[in-house]
Amino acid sequence: MTSLRLGMIGIGLMGHGIATNLVKHGHALTVLEHPGNQPLDALLAAGARTAATPAALAAEADVVILCVTGSPQVEAVLMGEQGMLTALRPGTIVIDCSTSIPDSTLRMARAVQQAGGRFLDAPMTRTPKEAAEGRLNLLVGGDAALFAECRPLLACFAENITHAGGIGAGHGMKLLHNYVSLGTVALIAEAAACARRAGVAADVFVDVLAKGGGGGVALERLKPAILSDDASGLRFAMSNAQKDLGYYTQMAQGFDAAQRIADAVYGTYAGAVEQGGVQRLVPELVALLEQAGGGGKSGG
Repeated sequence: MTSLRLGMIGIGLMGHGIATNLVKHGHALTVLEHPGNQPLDALLAAGARTAATPAALAAEADVVILCVTGSPQVEAVLMGEQGMLTALRPGTIVIDCSTSIPDSTLRMARAVQQAGGRFLDAPMTRTPKEAAEGRLNLLVGGDAALFAECRPLLACFAENITHAGGIGAGHGMKLLHNYVSLGTVALIAEAAACARRAGVAADVFVDVLAKGGGGGVALERLKPAILSDDASGLRFAMSNAQKDLGYYTQMAQGFDAAQRIADAVYGTYAGAVEQGGVQRLVPELVALLEQAGGGGKSGG
Protein backbone atom coordinates (compact mmCIF):
# COMPACT_ATOMS: atom_id res chain seq x y z
CA MET A 1 0.00 0.00 0.00
CA THR A 2 3.00 2.29 -0.36
CA SER A 3 1.83 4.08 -3.50
CA LEU A 4 -1.74 4.85 -2.40
CA ARG A 5 -3.09 8.34 -2.04
CA LEU A 6 -4.42 8.82 1.48
CA GLY A 7 -7.03 11.21 2.79
CA MET A 8 -7.77 11.94 6.43
CA ILE A 9 -10.64 13.73 8.13
CA GLY A 10 -10.24 14.69 11.80
CA ILE A 11 -6.82 16.05 12.78
CA GLY A 12 -7.55 16.40 16.49
CA LEU A 13 -5.41 15.24 19.39
CA MET A 14 -5.48 11.62 18.22
CA GLY A 15 -5.76 12.27 14.50
CA HIS A 16 -2.72 14.54 14.43
CA GLY A 17 -0.54 11.70 15.68
CA ILE A 18 -2.00 9.31 13.11
CA ALA A 19 -1.45 11.80 10.30
CA THR A 20 2.11 12.50 11.42
CA ASN A 21 3.00 8.82 11.32
CA LEU A 22 1.38 8.30 7.91
CA VAL A 23 3.53 11.10 6.47
CA LYS A 24 6.58 9.78 8.33
CA HIS A 25 6.12 6.46 6.55
CA GLY A 26 6.21 8.20 3.17
CA HIS A 27 2.52 8.27 2.31
CA ALA A 28 1.01 11.10 0.27
CA LEU A 29 -1.62 12.61 2.55
CA THR A 30 -4.45 15.10 2.09
CA VAL A 31 -6.32 16.32 5.18
CA LEU A 32 -9.66 18.09 5.46
CA GLU A 33 -9.52 21.74 6.45
CA HIS A 34 -11.53 22.14 9.66
CA PRO A 35 -11.49 24.61 12.58
CA GLY A 36 -11.24 21.70 15.03
CA ASN A 37 -7.90 20.53 13.61
CA GLN A 38 -4.71 20.76 15.61
CA PRO A 39 -2.10 23.06 13.97
CA LEU A 40 -1.17 21.69 10.54
CA ASP A 41 2.16 23.51 10.09
CA ALA A 42 4.38 20.48 10.66
CA LEU A 43 2.22 18.24 8.46
CA LEU A 44 2.20 20.77 5.62
CA ALA A 45 5.95 21.22 5.93
CA ALA A 46 6.31 17.45 5.61
CA GLY A 47 4.35 17.45 2.35
CA ALA A 48 0.70 16.99 3.36
CA ARG A 49 -1.96 18.86 1.38
CA THR A 50 -5.42 20.11 2.35
CA ALA A 51 -8.90 19.82 0.84
CA ALA A 52 -11.80 22.17 1.49
CA THR A 53 -14.61 19.59 1.50
CA PRO A 54 -15.04 15.85 2.16
CA ALA A 55 -16.07 15.42 -1.48
CA ALA A 56 -12.91 17.08 -2.76
CA LEU A 57 -10.81 14.90 -0.49
CA ALA A 58 -12.61 11.68 -1.51
CA ALA A 59 -12.28 12.47 -5.20
CA GLU A 60 -8.49 12.08 -5.00
CA ALA A 61 -8.00 9.39 -2.34
CA ASP A 62 -7.55 5.63 -2.53
CA VAL A 63 -8.00 5.30 1.24
CA VAL A 64 -9.75 7.75 3.57
CA ILE A 65 -9.26 7.55 7.34
CA LEU A 66 -11.92 9.13 9.57
CA CYS A 67 -11.02 10.22 13.10
CA VAL A 68 -13.95 12.42 14.15
CA THR A 69 -15.95 12.77 17.35
CA GLY A 70 -18.71 10.22 16.87
CA SER A 71 -21.54 8.81 14.77
CA PRO A 72 -23.26 12.13 13.87
CA GLN A 73 -19.97 13.50 12.54
CA VAL A 74 -19.20 10.31 10.59
CA GLU A 75 -22.65 10.41 9.02
CA ALA A 76 -22.27 14.08 8.11
CA VAL A 77 -18.82 13.56 6.57
CA LEU A 78 -20.06 10.67 4.45
CA MET A 79 -23.63 11.64 3.57
CA GLY A 80 -23.92 15.38 4.12
CA GLU A 81 -23.85 18.14 1.53
CA GLN A 82 -20.50 17.85 -0.28
CA GLY A 83 -20.00 14.60 1.66
CA MET A 84 -17.60 11.88 0.62
CA LEU A 85 -20.24 9.68 -1.01
CA THR A 86 -20.93 12.35 -3.61
CA ALA A 87 -17.43 11.86 -5.02
CA LEU A 88 -16.25 8.44 -3.82
CA ARG A 89 -14.37 6.51 -6.50
CA PRO A 90 -14.97 2.77 -7.05
CA GLY A 91 -12.78 0.66 -4.77
CA THR A 92 -11.94 3.46 -2.33
CA ILE A 93 -11.40 2.16 1.21
CA VAL A 94 -12.98 4.05 4.11
CA ILE A 95 -11.44 3.31 7.51
CA ASP A 96 -13.42 4.76 10.42
CA CYS A 97 -11.19 5.22 13.48
CA SER A 98 -13.84 7.24 15.32
CA THR A 99 -15.84 5.95 18.30
CA SER A 100 -19.28 5.22 16.88
CA ILE A 101 -22.52 3.37 17.58
CA PRO A 102 -22.40 -0.04 15.81
CA ASP A 103 -25.90 0.38 14.34
CA SER A 104 -24.77 3.60 12.65
CA THR A 105 -21.55 1.91 11.54
CA LEU A 106 -23.50 -0.82 9.76
CA ARG A 107 -25.63 1.77 7.96
CA MET A 108 -22.61 3.83 6.93
CA ALA A 109 -20.79 0.72 5.71
CA ARG A 110 -23.75 -0.22 3.53
CA ALA A 111 -23.86 3.30 2.10
CA VAL A 112 -20.13 3.19 1.30
CA GLN A 113 -20.50 -0.22 -0.32
CA GLN A 114 -23.50 0.92 -2.38
CA ALA A 115 -21.34 3.81 -3.62
CA GLY A 116 -18.71 1.30 -4.76
CA GLY A 117 -16.35 1.65 -1.82
CA ARG A 118 -15.06 -0.69 0.87
CA PHE A 119 -15.26 -0.18 4.63
CA LEU A 120 -13.48 -1.04 7.89
CA ASP A 121 -14.25 0.25 11.36
CA ALA A 122 -10.98 0.59 13.27
CA PRO A 123 -11.45 2.51 16.53
CA MET A 124 -8.44 3.01 18.75
CA THR A 125 -7.47 2.84 22.38
CA ARG A 126 -4.61 4.55 24.25
CA THR A 127 -3.88 8.28 24.34
CA PRO A 128 -2.52 11.13 22.18
CA LYS A 129 0.96 10.27 23.45
CA GLU A 130 0.82 6.80 21.88
CA ALA A 131 -0.83 8.27 18.77
CA ALA A 132 2.18 10.54 18.29
CA GLU A 133 4.51 7.58 18.86
CA GLY A 134 2.66 5.36 16.35
CA ARG A 135 1.75 2.94 19.15
CA LEU A 136 -2.04 2.92 19.20
CA ASN A 137 -4.20 -0.16 19.70
CA LEU A 138 -6.72 -0.75 16.90
CA LEU A 139 -9.89 -2.83 17.11
CA VAL A 140 -10.90 -3.62 13.55
CA GLY A 141 -14.24 -4.75 12.18
CA GLY A 142 -14.73 -5.84 8.59
CA ASP A 143 -13.98 -8.42 5.92
CA ALA A 144 -10.94 -10.53 6.82
CA ALA A 145 -9.36 -10.14 3.38
CA LEU A 146 -9.74 -6.36 3.46
CA PHE A 147 -8.31 -6.32 6.98
CA ALA A 148 -5.25 -8.24 5.77
CA GLU A 149 -4.88 -5.85 2.82
CA CYS A 150 -5.00 -2.79 5.07
CA ARG A 151 -2.93 -4.11 7.96
CA PRO A 152 0.42 -2.74 6.68
CA LEU A 153 -1.13 0.72 6.47
CA LEU A 154 -2.65 0.44 9.94
CA ALA A 155 0.74 -0.64 11.29
CA CYS A 156 2.11 2.81 10.39
CA PHE A 157 0.34 4.22 13.44
CA ALA A 158 -0.65 1.21 15.58
CA GLU A 159 1.30 -1.23 17.73
CA ASN A 160 -1.44 -3.78 18.48
CA ILE A 161 -4.02 -4.52 15.79
CA THR A 162 -6.91 -6.86 16.59
CA HIS A 163 -9.45 -8.15 14.07
CA ALA A 164 -12.58 -8.12 16.23
CA GLY A 165 -14.95 -9.60 13.62
CA GLY A 166 -17.27 -8.32 10.92
CA ILE A 167 -18.28 -4.71 10.25
CA GLY A 168 -19.34 -3.02 13.48
CA ALA A 169 -17.42 -5.44 15.72
CA GLY A 170 -14.56 -2.97 16.13
CA HIS A 171 -16.86 -0.22 17.33
CA GLY A 172 -18.73 -2.61 19.60
CA MET A 173 -15.47 -3.76 21.19
CA LYS A 174 -14.34 -0.14 21.58
CA LEU A 175 -17.49 0.69 23.54
CA LEU A 176 -16.98 -2.35 25.77
CA HIS A 177 -13.36 -1.30 26.34
CA ASN A 178 -14.20 2.31 27.10
CA TYR A 179 -16.96 1.34 29.49
CA VAL A 180 -14.52 -0.78 31.50
CA SER A 181 -11.71 1.78 31.25
CA LEU A 182 -13.76 4.89 32.03
CA GLY A 183 -15.84 3.00 34.57
CA THR A 184 -12.70 2.01 36.47
CA VAL A 185 -11.46 5.61 36.34
CA ALA A 186 -14.79 6.86 37.71
CA LEU A 187 -14.73 4.30 40.54
CA ILE A 188 -11.18 5.23 41.59
CA ALA A 189 -11.92 8.96 41.25
CA GLU A 190 -14.95 8.68 43.54
CA ALA A 191 -12.91 6.70 46.07
CA ALA A 192 -10.13 9.30 45.89
CA ALA A 193 -12.66 12.09 46.50
CA CYS A 194 -13.96 10.23 49.54
CA ALA A 195 -10.39 9.66 50.76
CA ARG A 196 -9.72 13.40 50.60
CA ARG A 197 -12.80 14.17 52.68
CA ALA A 198 -11.81 11.44 55.13
CA GLY A 199 -8.35 12.93 55.54
CA VAL A 200 -6.49 9.98 54.01
CA ALA A 201 -3.10 11.06 52.65
CA ALA A 202 -3.07 10.96 48.86
CA ASP A 203 0.24 9.12 48.65
CA VAL A 204 -1.00 6.47 51.08
CA PHE A 205 -4.22 6.02 49.09
CA VAL A 206 -2.31 5.57 45.82
CA ASP A 207 0.30 3.27 47.33
CA VAL A 208 -2.25 0.93 48.92
CA LEU A 209 -4.33 0.67 45.72
CA ALA A 210 -1.23 0.13 43.58
CA LYS A 211 -0.11 -2.78 45.74
CA GLY A 212 -3.56 -4.34 45.83
CA GLY A 213 -6.69 -4.78 43.75
CA GLY A 214 -6.82 -1.13 42.68
CA GLY A 215 -3.57 -1.20 40.72
CA GLY A 216 -3.46 -0.85 36.96
CA VAL A 217 -3.65 1.54 34.03
CA ALA A 218 -6.59 3.54 35.40
CA LEU A 219 -4.79 4.30 38.64
CA GLU A 220 -1.58 5.25 36.83
CA ARG A 221 -3.47 7.71 34.65
CA LEU A 222 -5.27 9.20 37.64
CA LYS A 223 -2.23 9.27 39.94
CA PRO A 224 -1.03 12.82 39.01
CA ALA A 225 -4.56 14.16 39.59
CA ILE A 226 -4.88 12.39 42.94
CA LEU A 227 -1.46 13.52 44.17
CA SER A 228 -1.32 17.08 42.82
CA ASP A 229 -4.46 17.90 40.78
CA ASP A 230 -2.43 17.43 37.58
CA ALA A 231 -4.83 16.31 34.81
CA SER A 232 -2.13 15.60 32.22
CA GLY A 233 -2.16 11.85 32.82
CA LEU A 234 -5.19 11.39 30.57
CA ARG A 235 -5.85 14.05 27.94
CA PHE A 236 -9.43 13.02 27.29
CA ALA A 237 -12.34 15.42 27.66
CA MET A 238 -15.07 14.66 30.19
CA SER A 239 -17.65 15.38 27.48
CA ASN A 240 -16.12 12.68 25.27
CA ALA A 241 -16.31 10.25 28.18
CA GLN A 242 -19.98 11.11 28.59
CA LYS A 243 -20.53 10.56 24.87
CA ASP A 244 -18.80 7.19 24.87
CA LEU A 245 -20.72 5.99 27.93
CA GLY A 246 -23.94 7.16 26.29
CA TYR A 247 -23.09 5.09 23.22
CA TYR A 248 -22.35 2.09 25.44
CA THR A 249 -25.65 2.32 27.35
CA GLN A 250 -27.50 2.66 24.04
CA MET A 251 -25.77 -0.47 22.73
CA ALA A 252 -26.45 -2.40 25.95
CA GLN A 253 -30.10 -1.39 25.87
CA GLY A 254 -30.36 -2.64 22.29
CA PHE A 255 -29.15 -6.08 23.43
CA ASP A 256 -31.32 -6.02 26.60
CA ALA A 257 -28.08 -6.40 28.57
CA ALA A 258 -27.61 -5.51 32.25
CA GLN A 259 -26.55 -1.88 32.57
CA ARG A 260 -27.23 -0.62 36.10
CA ILE A 261 -23.57 0.07 36.76
CA ALA A 262 -23.19 1.63 33.31
CA ASP A 263 -26.10 3.97 33.99
CA ALA A 264 -24.42 5.10 37.22
CA VAL A 265 -21.07 5.65 35.47
CA TYR A 266 -22.79 7.61 32.70
CA GLY A 267 -24.56 9.71 35.33
CA THR A 268 -21.25 10.43 37.06
CA TYR A 269 -19.69 11.82 33.88
CA ALA A 270 -22.85 13.68 32.88
CA GLY A 271 -22.96 15.34 36.31
CA ALA A 272 -19.28 16.27 36.07
CA VAL A 273 -19.80 17.88 32.66
CA GLU A 274 -22.75 19.85 34.01
CA GLN A 275 -20.71 20.88 37.04
CA GLY A 276 -17.38 21.65 35.39
CA GLY A 277 -18.05 22.22 31.69
CA VAL A 278 -17.31 20.31 28.49
CA GLN A 279 -13.60 21.13 28.30
CA ARG A 280 -12.60 19.58 31.63
CA LEU A 281 -10.38 16.51 31.38
CA VAL A 282 -11.31 13.12 32.82
CA PRO A 283 -8.71 13.18 35.66
CA GLU A 284 -10.37 16.36 36.96
CA LEU A 285 -13.22 14.09 38.01
CA VAL A 286 -11.40 13.59 41.33
CA ALA A 287 -11.59 17.28 42.27
CA LEU A 288 -15.11 17.73 40.88
CA LEU A 289 -16.45 14.80 42.92
CA GLU A 290 -14.72 16.11 46.03
CA GLN A 291 -16.37 19.50 45.52
CA ALA A 292 -19.77 18.02 44.75
CA GLY A 293 -19.87 15.73 47.77
CA GLY A 294 -23.32 14.18 48.24
CA GLY A 295 -24.60 16.43 45.47
CA GLY A 296 -22.56 14.34 43.06
CA LYS A 297 -24.95 11.39 43.31
CA SER A 298 -25.54 10.15 39.80
CA GLY A 299 -28.69 9.08 38.08
CA GLY A 300 -29.33 7.01 35.00
